[in-house]
Amino acid sequence: MVRFADLSYKAAVNALRRQVNDLHVAGRPDLFKPGFGPEIRDHADLYLKRQIGYAAVMETDGEIAGMVMVDYIEKPETPYGPARRFVHIAEICVDAKYRRQGVGKALMDFVKADAKEKGFPRIELDVWAFNDALSFYEAEGFTVFRRFLEYSVG
Repeated sequence: MVRFADLSYKAAVNALRRQVNDLHVAGRPDLFKPGFGPEIRDHADLYLKRQIGYAAVMETDGEIAGMVMVDYIEKPETPYGPARRFVHIAEICVDAKYRRQGVGKALMDFVKADAKEKGFPRIELDVWAFNDALSFYEAEGFTVFRRFLEYSVG
């Protein structure tokens, strides 16, 4: 069952976030620093205290099998575009031992239901090119609407 998380889940949420951080460090050591210091750990407080969105967890067999951290975004109209509201998935992780068992889908279903209930018309997320989760996101109905490219000058 997926449920909103509070500060009592901080250690479990951060254990999962560490898995994501390690994946990022391995995938792009030029962009991500190794380690998982207090500033990174404490960033979860913003979600666990529901100051900028929320954190939710899924428990399986008495363990936290996955988590998601979500932002509610409301952008005002600008000369370039209309005002827009959307949910942004800031971080999502399924513990390595629970992958491919429906945990990620359950977390996504929770985010989708919450977004619909609150009247948000869309959910956005971004994913690094080295992350093999892209196929999962596509299976969940996400489509590419923007790409970032880089060129190494050497």
